Amino acid sequence: MSENTSTQALQQRSLAAVWHPCTQMARAELMPPLPIQRGEGAWLYDFEGNRYFDANSSWWVNLFGHADAQLNAAIKQQLDTLPHVMLAGCTHEPAVRLAERLSARTGGALGHCFFGSDGASAVEIALKQSFHSWRNLGQVEKREFVCLKNGYHGETIGALAVTDVAIFRDAYDPLLMRAHIVESPDSRKGPEGQVKALAAMRALLEERSASVAAVIVEPLVQGAAGMVMHSPAYLRALRAMTREFGVHLIADEIAVGCGRTGTFFAWEQSEAEWPDFILLSKGITGGTLPLSLVLTTEAIFKSFWSEDVTRGFLHSHSYTGNALACAAANAVLDRFDAGQLERNAAQSKLLGAAFAPLAEHERVEQMRQRGMILAFDVKDAPERFAEKFHLAARRHELLIRPIGQTVYLMPPYLIGPATASFLANAVTNTLNDVLSD
Repeated sequence: MSENTSTQALQQRSLAAVWHPCTQMARAELMPPLPIQRGEGAWLYDFEGNRYFDANSSWWVNLFGHADAQLNAAIKQQLDTLPHVMLAGCTHEPAVRLAERLSARTGGALGHCFFGSDGASAVEIALKQSFHSWRNLGQVEKREFVCLKNGYHGETIGALAVTDVAIFRDAYDPLLMRAHIVESPDSRKGPEGQVKALAAMRALLEERSASVAAVIVEPLVQGAAGMVMHSPAYLRALRAMTREFGVHLIADEIAVGCGRTGTFFAWEQSEAEWPDFILLSKGITGGTLPLSLVLTTEAIFKSFWSEDVTRGFLHSHSYTGNALACAAANAVLDRFDAGQLERNAAQSKLLGAAFAPLAEHERVEQMRQRGMILAFDVKDAPERFAEKFHLAARRHELLIRPIGQTVYLMPPYLIGPATASFLANAVTNTLNDVLSD
């Protein structure tokens, strides 16, 4: 290890040269970023050899652990064949195969796949496609969007317009289009919360459906809100309502797709007609390369079908459908084809059982789980709780970032009995350290 890659030296170089995301850099001077040298499986290692369990899957992207041999082999093979070619006027096998396989997972209902670079760009694409589709059909007045209270869909200008998380949105509010924000069906409010949320949605659509292009939701779990969960019944009712009032439904599965909730698409648990759009990113490449996808219907695709170029969907970026990223995504789907959901079901049970005793902690409330996502809220949490918890957890070999007063786990799909027990003990000990400080 050279002097310039020691922990302290790398921290100093990073603070001088790197503008870190979701970070107040003035605060980072006091709490420098943790230099990571390598990753192996569920663990990350610093330059001193200390290890940290990646409990949040490095922002929810890492499905099968770091340096997974199967994903790496797929990328290396593609690298020697075709790293990239523009998707405008050209095509390639990894992109075609990925689009076909994802369509098949919807039974062909969402038969057309548009490629993006990241989650926020997928949201932008879906908003634009929805509006442009209605315009092509002669309904130019349908240009408004509906989102849920505390929903999160990304931090670009269009995505922020349908995001209701103040810390991300407020500074840029003057730049944003006006979206309708409707009550969330937060399960912590009990059954009446879902009833009120659906009633609020119906009241809005009764009044504004002629002007609404689409409703956008995070199916089953609102991630940045603090892993706020709702029932599949809400999605069924919402799908029926959007059909009744003639508006598109966008299912943002960027965080909850790829098996996180127990099914490949969270939407599957609704047992309802497929939405008009499903968005994927994060886990689709297993934490290796940036990629996002927008799946949509034949009806929406056909609304752009014309010899008139202005009726086409003129949206792109230079790395659209990158072959390396598509190869990684196909390797991820190979793992699901080989029984990953069944393995996840067993791991989910282990995780739930290990954390059950923590639900009795006097400061813990609303312990909740959906598949491989587990969360709880901390009553009367101290000031700067998330920061304190994150730092204290490192002493227990845990890399974890709470959201406000919500501690959550979204770990790689590598949970055995010993790992589940380790995580429950590490989180419990960290919580007690923070509350007793």
